[in-house]
Amino acid sequence: MTKYQISGHVAAGWEPVRSVFQRNFESGRELGAAVAVQHRGELVVDLWGGLRDPRTGAPWESDTMVIVLSATKGVAGLVMAYAHSRGWIDYEARVADYWPEFARNGKAEITVRQLLSHQAGLHAFHQKVDREVIADFDRLARIMEAERPEWPPGQHYAYHIMSLGFYEGELIRRVDPRHRTLGRVLQEDLAGPLGAEFYIRLPPDTPDDRLAPIQTPGIVASILGLPVAMIPKVLNPWSHVFRSTMVNPGTMIAVDRDTVYARDLEVPSGGGVGTARALAKLYGEFATGGKKLGIRRETLEALKAPAIPPKGGTKDMCLTTEISYSLGFMKPFYGLPIGSPSAFGTPGAGGSMAFADPEIELGYGYVMNRMGTGVEPDPRDVALRKAIAAVLA
Repeated sequence: MTKYQISGHVAAGWEPVRSVFQRNFESGRELGAAVAVQHRGELVVDLWGGLRDPRTGAPWESDTMVIVLSATKGVAGLVMAYAHSRGWIDYEARVADYWPEFARNGKAEITVRQLLSHQAGLHAFHQKVDREVIADFDRLARIMEAERPEWPPGQHYAYHIMSLGFYEGELIRRVDPRHRTLGRVLQEDLAGPLGAEFYIRLPPDTPDDRLAPIQTPGIVASILGLPVAMIPKVLNPWSHVFRSTMVNPGTMIAVDRDTVYARDLEVPSGGGVGTARALAKLYGEFATGGKKLGIRRETLEALKAPAIPPKGGTKDMCLTTEISYSLGFMKPFYGLPIGSPSAFGTPGAGGSMAFADPEIELGYGYVMNRMGTGVEPDPRDVALRKAIAAVLA
């Protein structure tokens, strides 16, 4: 078997997606990857190929899972949407209505919408947050309650690179009638019923040989790939950008030297592990009306609606670029053309991507183990999405 062998299937008419997926490997850009598309409830693309682990030569298999970094945020956003649909939360309510201690230090008026849309000014922790803290939900909650926002709520966008998911997780613990964690709600109420293998808390018995180790481009290449205005902030240990990316807890906190990825650790902003097929199924459910999960129309309409930008405009104070966030997702804009205006999803560092487009009833997932650089859409993902658009046209 060559390292470029492609496995899986495509439905009739979707062959161009397979061709582009193959070319991504032949160009040398890809190592191991998978792509899936669910259209109108049918899994029309389910492809995988390349190497799961270049050190051993092990191939990428049908059930290979990989970390998707910030694409995890979108899955956490789906859990929050599920909570909204169940009446556990109201997007317009204050976070403190559900979590009274959150109101401390100037956070009393922050709404759920502002928090989920990266407008809360809580993008960097001031106290130490490491694996030990993350594993202790009560201790982590106390740290979050003590945080003070960088500016009034709704003033600016600032990408909550790692912190958002921890706030979401505590909010879910407060509002779920059974006080489950976000990862448990995902498994028991969304992923499990849909047969989607995606975890925001990897089970301890997951075999290492099902996991694709992530191949990073290196710290220098990663930094040089950032927007020019962001680079000094990333290198400045006193900046909130440094604190939100490099430490407390750092974007690679869920990567483990001995077991590929950490087990029993919930990192809802960057520690999700799963398959492209699972992402397509999860987003595909929301793209087709959410009937299997009983998602209310009111929730779906909120997700489809345009983003409500902050008072200070659409520039992200961390990424230093124009952006569009809404309710735990990114919305389409010139920097991320992911479909119709009703689409919503989230990319992950290095290239992974997943989104729903309700207008065409499509769910999409792309994952890989060779990370690219920069914050712009990855060329491999862009080529695949262009092929999908051509098929639908």
